Amino acid sequence: MGGSTFEDMETEARWTADQVLALAPDAASRKAGARLATPAPWSGAGTAGGAVWGLCAGSGSKPYQTVVDVNGPAYRCSCPSRKFPCKHALGLLLLWSEGGAGPVGAGDVPEWAAQWIDARREKAETVAGTAAVRAESGPADPTAARRRAERRAVRVEGGAAELERRLTDLLRGGLAGADRAGYQQWDEIAARMVDAQAPGLATRVRELGTVVAAGGDWPSRMLEETALLHLLARGFLGRQGLPGPLADTVRSRVGFTVDTAELLAGPTVRGHWQVLAQYDSADERLTTRRIWLYDREPGRFALVLSFGAVGRAPELALPVGAVLDAELAYHPAALPLRAALGARHGTVGAGGGPSGSGQGGAPAGTGIDAALASYGTALADDPWLDAWPVVLSGVVPIPGPGRWQLAHREGQDAVPLTPASTGLWRLASVSGGHPVTVFGELGPTGLRALAVWPDGGGTVPL
Repeated sequence: MGGSTFEDMETEARWTADQVLALAPDAASRKAGARLATPAPWSGAGTAGGAVWGLCAGSGSKPYQTVVDVNGPAYRCSCPSRKFPCKHALGLLLLWSEGGAGPVGAGDVPEWAAQWIDARREKAETVAGTAAVRAESGPADPTAARRRAERRAVRVEGGAAELERRLTDLLRGGLAGADRAGYQQWDEIAARMVDAQAPGLATRVRELGTVVAAGGDWPSRMLEETALLHLLARGFLGRQGLPGPLADTVRSRVGFTVDTAELLAGPTVRGHWQVLAQYDSADERLTTRRIWLYDREPGRFALVLSFGAVGRAPELALPVGAVLDAELAYHPAALPLRAALGARHGTVGAGGGPSGSGQGGAPAGTGIDAALASYGTALADDPWLDAWPVVLSGVVPIPGPGRWQLAHREGQDAVPLTPASTGLWRLASVSGGHPVTVFGELGPTGLRALAVWPDGGGTVPL
């Protein structure tokens, strides 16, 4: 066995024992793996084309089948362990690092090992090939880029598989006891996702760990977030069977990005883009600026992100209310929303003008029911959507002791404003009790109000 895809795999230099042991999930695994790093328990061990395999004697009658793709790295073992990598994979790699798993010919590769590594290779090639097709101009060294993409794809696959096992253990133990485990378990899982080069999964794991501290009905919220995280991990593992746009969405949510230059080299969309809102958020690593744009003739939104180091503002800044003649390129997704800002051909309006003038006035809005319906449709395309842009017309802000609301002028419908909404008293003063048009981000907890237009007035950022 061993087709051409297996034989052509990149051959890596053998790792040191320290490099192998650094992969261990815990100290117990390191000790157990070290005990298996001798020829005695192994049979049929070999290496070829960047893969290492062997049969390890266990407590049962059948030995465990263990294979490692060192180009990933990625692991498969028939043992029941939920640790990743298991002690057998660690022991095999330690044996290989010492020269104990010698090279073999393609004809000597066992069927079970060759099938697994060939399947991984084909999946990685598909991912790399899709990215290459999208790019109009390839990188200086396409072979090296392909190999990097392959290695990352298999790393993320391994991280997604490990996350699935962790979530299974969590649900088996019961969500009600998650508050007793503390945040450390989530931090450790998130670190494993970072190691697997899946920052999107890591971020969602960290957010999951904060649900307990939020109080209230946290078990219900944790169940919802766990289900979405499970869906994302399963989506990535089964991405080959997804429609192309949905597969792009899953890759993006997991943490794969598209180079801006590569994106702008492809098809772009030119329009008169009104800057609806701009605001910053920060964590311990980055300052992120979100800029919402709207092209009123086709009625399409675009979200442009800009990043800066901690404590430093991102470079890109656009005046709220301005209307730009510019080109954008949307990131591939089932629900195109995030975009890269390309060539700008001037400003056709700035600051704000009368409603309907096309020069910064209020964009056409909808009622609350229609906005909620559009949000539901968007969630069907992207279940992990954290914010959906909507423009509500004819609404009045209603202060409350707990939460503010935006109510339809006729009092038929209302939507709560999120605690993240700022400038609420400014919103109230602009409204003066009269209907206004409001732009904001609609999410599971309500609307985050970002801009308001009084009747016949220009943009007022909140």
